[in-house]
Amino acid sequence: MNQDDVRKVMEFLPHRYPFLMIDRVVEYEAGKRLLALKNVTYNEPQFTGHFPHNPIMPGVLILEALAQATGLLSMKTLIDRGEDFGEYYLVGIDNARFKRSVVPGDQIMIEAIYKKNRRNIWTFSASATVEGKLIVSADIMCASKDSTK
Repeated sequence: MNQDDVRKVMEFLPHRYPFLMIDRVVEYEAGKRLLALKNVTYNEPQFTGHFPHNPIMPGVLILEALAQATGLLSMKTLIDRGEDFGEYYLVGIDNARFKRSVVPGDQIMIEAIYKKNRRNIWTFSASATVEGKLIVSADIMCASKDSTK
């Protein structure tokens, strides 16, 4: 499964419009790395207020896209291992650095790289680029929880 379209992404992530931030998985290596993309369009609801005269994608939404990519990487990895993934929650962001703005018409490439997993806390290095230029980088921590408990 190297290229998953948005329908396949929605099988893994519970998010839906307007909060689904991944349009496609471009590359995937189980337990190691995931590369995804997000097409940024002018008709997304955040641009009516951020900012009407100069639309810029809010940084917190770019961080959410990074977190969703890490969720996809961990969930797809668990499924490939024959394990259930339950529920998955963002629990921490460290070392977030913003370098450039994202505007309508941009295509964000989001990379999540697995670092470690201890006591159901997954840690990743994540970054987003537009046209090869770094937009944001951060260390993302997420927790998996058995959804039956």
